Amino acid sequence: MTDLEVEVKEVANIVEQTIQLRVTEVVLANDETLREKAQERLSNSLQQVAKDIDRIWKESTKIQDKGKHSSKESTVQEFPSSSISILNVENSMVERDDQRKRLVEDLTRSYSGEPKVIPIVGMGGIGKTTLANEVYNDACIRSHFDVCAWATISQQHNVKEILLSLLRSTKSDTFDMNDEAELANMLQKSLKGKRYLLVLDDMWKSEAWDAMRLCFPIENKGSGVLLTTRNTEVARDAGTENLSFQLNLMDPNESWNLFKSVAFANEALPSYLETIGKQIAEKCHGLPLTIAVVAGLLKSKRAIKDWENVEKDVKSFVTNDPDERCSRVLGLSYNHLTSDLKACLLHFGIFEKTVRYQ
Repeated sequence: MTDLEVEVKEVANIVEQTIQLRVTEVVLANDETLREKAQERLSNSLQQVAKDIDRIWKESTKIQDKGKHSSKESTVQEFPSSSISILNVENSMVERDDQRKRLVEDLTRSYSGEPKVIPIVGMGGIGKTTLANEVYNDACIRSHFDVCAWATISQQHNVKEILLSLLRSTKSDTFDMNDEAELANMLQKSLKGKRYLLVLDDMWKSEAWDAMRLCFPIENKGSGVLLTTRNTEVARDAGTENLSFQLNLMDPNESWNLFKSVAFANEALPSYLETIGKQIAEKCHGLPLTIAVVAGLLKSKRAIKDWENVEKDVKSFVTNDPDERCSRVLGLSYNHLTSDLKACLLHFGIFEKTVRYQ
């Protein structure tokens, strides 16, 4: 082995052990304070991992550059397209199409009062954001509303960042130097006299809604706000009466259809994988994100032994806590990634949830 190969192997071992330790700490934390501390340690570890990976990448690049002078053979390896995304399930949510249509009808129906607020409520990973995104991009919605804007709220909401996200959706200018009051006034002016739809994704607390609702014009008849939340109290406080939208777990038939659409896409289902596939889908307990992650892991695997191993792993991750179940299955997906994709995932893990990648 060359010195670089030895170093890569050592770093890979350290990274794997460190990440497994930190992820385990997050999963086993039994209260919010301990979980926040564990997540902070995980974030710090990821940043160090990124630095190590970046350093080795630069060293390997130097070696490749030298090699190009003595060889015309390319050293770049292409990754299979099937590994690009295991969570791109928007087009697989066939069973949710009726729900999308109902939401579009509710939002575009004539309404004489203040802008209607429709919460989409459900546990983490159940498909709230996916459904909201499909509604947001629906052709009827785009033609009905003069302005459509989207902002992600998250647990630690930042009013200025939310206002900036909404303004960036309505204007091409940047407003980073303005304070909250100025930004709120700008948003009011940009929406005034227009029929608007605002999507507020991942709202955890009623305080976030209280801080935002005064920033929206209330005289705009026909306007609407679509928000997603896990918290039924937020939905009750914010929602227009009788318009709250509850997302439930998928039934076994819906779960199996989603699993097949992700694991096999346009490929025919081999008969020898049907029984084990249904067993795996059933153990995902109807949670779309879990189904999509597990099916994505199996998308490039056709050996029944691989499927049996995943079935055992999924069974070991079963828990009565839906949010914890979701976290554990995401941990399972990490364990089954190739080393290059693990590095890629760890790199993205450094950034905050609301960061958008170009």
